[in-house]
Order: sequence, then C-alpha cells, then structure tokens
Amino acid sequence: MPLITVALLFGGRSSEHTISCATAGGVLAAIDRSKYRVIPIGITRAGAFTLEDDDAAKFVLDPANMPQIVDNGSRILWPESSATRELRFMDAAGDTHSLGDIDIVFPILHGPMGEDGSLQGMLELLDLPYVGDGVLASAIGMDKHYAKIVFSHAGIPVAPGFTATAREWINEPDAVAGRAEALGWPVFVKPARAGSSIGVTRVASAAELGAAMAVGLAEDSKVLIEVAIVGREIECGVLGGRGGEATRVSLPGEIVVSGRSFYDFDAKYLDAPGIDLVCPASISPEEFAVLRDLAARAFDAIGGAGLARADFFLTDSGFIINEVNTMPGFTPISMFPKCWEASGVGYTQLIDELIELGLETVR
Repeated sequence: MPLITVALLFGGRSSEHTISCATAGGVLAAIDRSKYRVIPIGITRAGAFTLEDDDAAKFVLDPANMPQIVDNGSRILWPESSATRELRFMDAAGDTHSLGDIDIVFPILHGPMGEDGSLQGMLELLDLPYVGDGVLASAIGMDKHYAKIVFSHAGIPVAPGFTATAREWINEPDAVAGRAEALGWPVFVKPARAGSSIGVTRVASAAELGAAMAVGLAEDSKVLIEVAIVGREIECGVLGGRGGEATRVSLPGEIVVSGRSFYDFDAKYLDAPGIDLVCPASISPEEFAVLRDLAARAFDAIGGAGLARADFFLTDSGFIINEVNTMPGFTPISMFPKCWEASGVGYTQLIDELIELGLETVR
C-alpha cells in the first residue's frame, strides 16, 4: 500500500509561532512513518513558505532557545491550480525540484494567519484536502467576540462581559473603564483573536486596567473584558464524527491552579510550576453528560468538521463556556492529547484519526 503524503505546515506569522513549531516537533516524532511520507513546510514570521528539516529534535520547546522557522532561502511552490496536487520547491540557488503529489495538508498553526480561516481559504482554492476545521469554523473559533454570540444563540452559557475596540479605548476610555467597573473586579482582559494566553491579563482594580488594555491591544484591535469566573477549569477534546456519525467528545481534564493567578503561557507550554493538568477530571457522571452535550453543541454551532478543545468553567450554577480552540496545542504536555489518551486514543493513533478525518471531510 503506497504511503500517504502529508504536507505538515507550521510556524507562521502570529505571536504563537514558537508554539506551532513545538506542536510540529511532537507530530514529527510520533507520526507513523510506515503509513505516511511527511513533507515539513515551515512558515517564517514574514510569511515565507520554506522546505524544512524532517527533524523533531529541532523543534523542542526550550525556554533558553525557543524553536522558530529561520528563512533558509528555499520556497515552496504550491500547485498551480486545482487540476494538480504536485508540490514543488525552489532551492536557495533558484533551481526548482518536484516533491511529488501531496494527499493532504496538516496545518498545525496557532493564532491569526493560520488558525483563523485564512490558510484554510487558500487550501480550499487549491482543492487540497486538509486536517482540521474549515474557513467559517476556524474564523469563528478564533474570534472570541463572535464565538460568544454563536454560543449564546445555541443556548450555551457564556461569561458576562463586553468587547472594546482600540478606537473606543482611544476616544472613550472613561466609558470603557466604567463598563469594566460595572462588571466588578477582578476582570480578565484578553485579545479577541489570539491564543495560548498571549496578551491576557487579570485585572484586580481600575488602576490596572490601562496597562492591561495596552497589552491586549498590542495583540489585536479589539479585546474582551470579562468577569473573572470562579469555578473549576474543565476542558475536553472534540473530534468530528466519521462517516456521518455524531461529534465525539473525550473524557474531561481539569486545570488545577495552585501557585499562579491563572493558566498563563509559561504554565501551558514551559511546564512552569503551580499548575497541574489532571485527566480524567473528577466530576460526576451527570456533570460529564452535561459537559459532553455542551462541548458537542459548541463544536457543531461553529460548523466544526475537524478537531477542537472545548474549555469550560464549572461553577456552582453549572458550566460556562470559555472558548473553543480549533487548533489546540499538540505538545507533549498539552491537554488535548492527554484527554484523548485517557479516552483510549493514543498520540500516534490520534494523528491517524485526524488525517483520516481530513481525507473524508467535505466542507
């Protein structure tokens, strides 16, 4: 049986560039080479598509030397039209070479210009099968403002809060501050279209709001200001159904915060102390039934067709959705693979499932 050729895309222009590289390292190390031929394609911070080394060790997360795509002078030449799937590249000397036909693209990009539907649109134009969610689901999942509107319409509880734009903050800072004050302190200020907790600040008083807005608006032109929900942080993995079957939800995991103010970037990816990821989470069968229904409904509400991690707070009054991440972290310490492993789907098997789902999905 011939190998399936997978074009693995990672890096990108967003502030989550290094996390994407680390995710790629995990996939390169675990993908079944008896089934797949892998073509690693890095995207530099400037947006150049380069042919990368097939070397998982090159992309290990190291706080002293974070992985990134360095422009090596090569350029990926995508198929000229939907009539062909031949992938070519130009080397640093300007000579062109064929990489053969590709069967599927595996984009493991986080953040804008990769997870937000922009890259998915390019792949749709070329009629290339790909892993993950389509244009609309990716765009909604990336934009927390519009995601909350969709979730609310689907009857899924969301955190109280509002969206403030950069223009509003410049022209009407007192009005924005007043609305934040009305929510009650503390609040969280977070970029509407970013991930990995980049640009997120916990604000305990009015005096801290200005600095938090500057941090958030450095990442995006609009931010969400939301009530700091008191509750347990419960997450679960979601996969699209195969062959017309229903959306699948993993066992839940819990983020247990003991020594940090919240689950920040260092805790998520650099294994900083003060955070434990527990999977499966200790919740009742009745609570899990509710969670599973809410996670599947949230995924279906955005038009999900690939994978996601659904994040909730479990409060005294029930579950409140935080977000649906359509390309969750895939590093060895990430929650998404941990939850599926606890559900009986190992890391390599999960990669198989995502590729097979991408090959059969009609978006």
